[in-house]
Amino acid sequence: MLYFQLVIMAGTVMLAYYFEYTDTFSVHIQGFFCHDNAYTKPYLGPEESSAIPPAILYAVVAGVPALVITVTESILFLLQYVSEDLDNREKIIVMGDCCYLNPLVRRTFRFLGVYAFGLFATDIFVNAGQAVTGNLSPYFLTVCKPNYTALGCQQVVRFISQQEACTGNEDDILHARKSFPSKEAAISVYAALYVAMYITCSVKAKGTRLAKPVLSLGLMCLAFLTGINRVVEYRNHWSDVIAGFIIGGAIAVFMSNMQAKTVCPRNTTCIQTAGLLTLNPARPCWWTSITSSILLENSMDMLVSQPGPALYWH
Repeated sequence: MLYFQLVIMAGTVMLAYYFEYTDTFSVHIQGFFCHDNAYTKPYLGPEESSAIPPAILYAVVAGVPALVITVTESILFLLQYVSEDLDNREKIIVMGDCCYLNPLVRRTFRFLGVYAFGLFATDIFVNAGQAVTGNLSPYFLTVCKPNYTALGCQQVVRFISQQEACTGNEDDILHARKSFPSKEAAISVYAALYVAMYITCSVKAKGTRLAKPVLSLGLMCLAFLTGINRVVEYRNHWSDVIAGFIIGGAIAVFMSNMQAKTVCPRNTTCIQTAGLLTLNPARPCWWTSITSSILLENSMDMLVSQPGPALYWH
């Protein structure tokens, strides 16, 4: 099963590579009207000159979730280590009868693997949408530099569909044809929402009722500002950013839902019977985790004041 998952992951990475760095998938050539005001915004330079350059965005999207997941899982593991006998815990077989991973490594790699797969899937969805639609950026005519005299646009407004109509830099023109949906908006909201849902579901420590929403909303705010910046710099239309938010958010929710049993091993419904607190795994956890974590913390606070061990995890 591990080898099958590695093959799927490798195929996803290769597909994202072909979309991103090769011309295997050609971009649809969409026409335009002469002097269309929707595409005459100023060109503020390459992506590297943006207020949020790709290098910083990709570093944050890749590094922050990996750091948060690794640190959180390490802390949770250490807390269990001081309170339980880990030698009695079930080991997880990885390959055959010889290779084992402890719970910390297993959970960390599982979370990071799911996150990485969703990130590449988001990139593939966005690149596929850009290649199929070929929607023009707000600054398209600025970099296209069409010869309106030769195209006959002096007296009447014409629809131009010829690929040879542009006389500007080919790389800038090709990039200006990839506006819908916004990749930066999609990957930023995917990373923010996945991490927010991970924190909400995994961290059940007492006193984190306010810290978790603050951290989650802070991450979502950064993703929202990334999309706003794309519109302010005339690199994307509002519709491009909104579509990117929807794609990234949908993939984050889907991946978290598929990972629900791992993200929320201590699932969501609390039942108290005869002084015992049990957790019912029947319900999915990802959206109900916010209210259920409050219920769990209240129940744990009540049990702390009662004598004797009374906590069981199912």
